[in-house]
Amino acid sequence: MLQYANNILSEDGIIYTGIDESSADGQEYLAEIKQEAIQEIGYFLKPGELFHAIAIRASKADTDAQEGFILDDLSRVLSNIESSTMGSESEEDFIHLFEDLDLTSTKLGRTEKAKNELIAKILSHLDNINFGLASSNSDVLGDAYEYLIAQFASGAGKKAGEFYTPQAISSVLAQLVTTGKDRLKSVYDPTCGSGSLLLRIAKEVEVGSFYGQEMNRTTYNLARMNMILHGVHYRDFNLCQDDTLEHPQHREQRFEAVVANPPFSAKWSANPLHLSDDRFSQYGKLAPKSKADFAFVQHMLYQLDDNGSMAVVLPHGVLFRGAAEGHIRQYLIADRNWLDAVIGLPANIFYGTSIPTCVLVFQKMQGTPR
Repeated sequence: MLQYANNILSEDGIIYTGIDESSADGQEYLAEIKQEAIQEIGYFLKPGELFHAIAIRASKADTDAQEGFILDDLSRVLSNIESSTMGSESEEDFIHLFEDLDLTSTKLGRTEKAKNELIAKILSHLDNINFGLASSNSDVLGDAYEYLIAQFASGAGKKAGEFYTPQAISSVLAQLVTTGKDRLKSVYDPTCGSGSLLLRIAKEVEVGSFYGQEMNRTTYNLARMNMILHGVHYRDFNLCQDDTLEHPQHREQRFEAVVANPPFSAKWSANPLHLSDDRFSQYGKLAPKSKADFAFVQHMLYQLDDNGSMAVVLPHGVLFRGAAEGHIRQYLIADRNWLDAVIGLPANIFYGTSIPTCVLVFQKMQGTPR
């Protein structure tokens, strides 16, 4: 926000933090900047609401208890970020973005004073770091956020698998769907978690638009924040929160690259009504209620463009389990010839599970069935 506002004000020879918010001239400047900021970067903050301003007030926590109490200020600023987008094109990407941030949690301290001191100390330390935000080649802030997600995942046990794919696996999937390409028009992850897998593709090639869906509300907020902190413009990502198999939000769209690390052998409804759903109807059978692995594959193939590539991580059992899964597997290979490669992965490489897994790679333009 600061960098954007300073660029607007450069012709007038003033800086954003030098604007007097209480003066008539200052309010006029702020009104004009807000209009442009909402349009271009999606949100707006006044000079006194910028991170540095809050951090300066936080630095007074040890010298002036009244001046240095910033928990209320911080809550207000986060609320203002969201409210500034109301009625604008960016509202969907910012609304309720900070709803999981609980500044009243006892994990931050037993008393309000202890909580304030901890937050103040964190803000002061962060304010002393040069994140190189002015450099167009720098993504320190986004990389730092992703590092923190990875560190949290490493200690989160079984739950980590719900929101984070290990970086080495993300890199493999990204390279598989970008081979021979310099740019992708669109990429899609139907179980996007924190969004790190989508962003990993952008490290391989230029990406036009990111699409994803995530069922868990907290994880969905992580993904939106991940996009924003990596500098992805709000118009260039479309993430939705809902059950992908039961309520797909992008079903009318087709994507040049599709990647996913779905929850292994998850349960789903397997409602017979799905047999009339275009995503599943051509197969003649649904994935079993106790194992949705092939349901995710069917959904992903439906969303994949004819010239696209798809890579998905699945439990090893999808390669040999029979019944409905065997029928679906035969249709994919013998009838459609969509399966391009199978890559076996060893056990103990995913958070929260020790089972061996595999990567299935699909291409719709495979030629005639074998």
